[in-house]
Amino acid sequence: MNPFRYSKPDTLQAAVDLSSATSRFIAGGTNLLDLMKENLTRPQHLIDITGLPLADLSETPSGGVMIGALVSNADLAWHPWIERRYPLLSQAILAGASPQLRNMASTGGNLLQRTRCYYFYDANVPCNKRRPGSGCPARNGLNRIHAILGASDQCVATHPSDMCVALAALDAVVHVLGRGGARTIEFADFHRLPGDAPERDNQLADDELITYIELPAAGFVEHSHYLKIRDRASYAFALVSVAAALELDGPVIRQARLALGGVAHKPWRDRAVENWLTGQTVSRETFTAAADALLQNAEPLEHNGFKVKLARRAIVRALSDAALMGGTAR
Repeated sequence: MNPFRYSKPDTLQAAVDLSSATSRFIAGGTNLLDLMKENLTRPQHLIDITGLPLADLSETPSGGVMIGALVSNADLAWHPWIERRYPLLSQAILAGASPQLRNMASTGGNLLQRTRCYYFYDANVPCNKRRPGSGCPARNGLNRIHAILGASDQCVATHPSDMCVALAALDAVVHVLGRGGARTIEFADFHRLPGDAPERDNQLADDELITYIELPAAGFVEHSHYLKIRDRASYAFALVSVAAALELDGPVIRQARLALGGVAHKPWRDRAVENWLTGQTVSRETFTAAADALLQNAEPLEHNGFKVKLARRAIVRALSDAALMGGTAR
């Protein structure tokens, strides 16, 4: 590990003023410290934000919830407001990591965690996310866990978060603060597809700090479900995950949200498919048609073609569970 400076500011503005292209904000450190130990990132300055007033939840005037960036994953998953009003989010958080990690990991940090691509984590091989222009060995190498949607010639890595898949489906909004002031970013726009700049995971500027994540009032309490398919039952990242949320009027779908994890560089949504579901009748045929439409542009690699069929089945199952089982967290 390389030497670095350490600061612990006591105000948001002080934290932002300390930031630079060579600094990193740190809270739980569940991903950042691993990256530093593996010599994959070398910040010259760590800015500890754990003393900032960002560890609370509050209600918004519109009936939504504002989540502080320092709320732990565990506290968020088990918070009464989240359990009752946003069961999809609670389910997704509890499907991720381990209890110990959820106790440490912060809400803001969850949005910023980096891919678990094994080539990215091996400092001895090329990787465009680490060294732009060096190449992507995953594209023609071992790529079982990699992307089938939205990838590029430069990168086929996937985003690892479960929480983010649910936040995408819920149309969350990310609040950030930088030297230029505060701004909001729609969750759908927060993470990037790799394109020709795979080293950039999101739309944050170097001096910007996530302060809050805002949830709208509609939490799809009655009909939502998070389904995660992985190689083992715990402490494993998703091969495919699905956040499904429906608003129903009898058997008729009045509103639909559908987000996929484990298949792209960011949580994957297709508004056209969601719009098509609106007005359709709940049935296996309807859900199968939606799955086919969502996956029609999939481009599997040599070792991950199974993800297309797996995702298709997972989408149908998650939508069916959302329609029939409601928002029960499990």
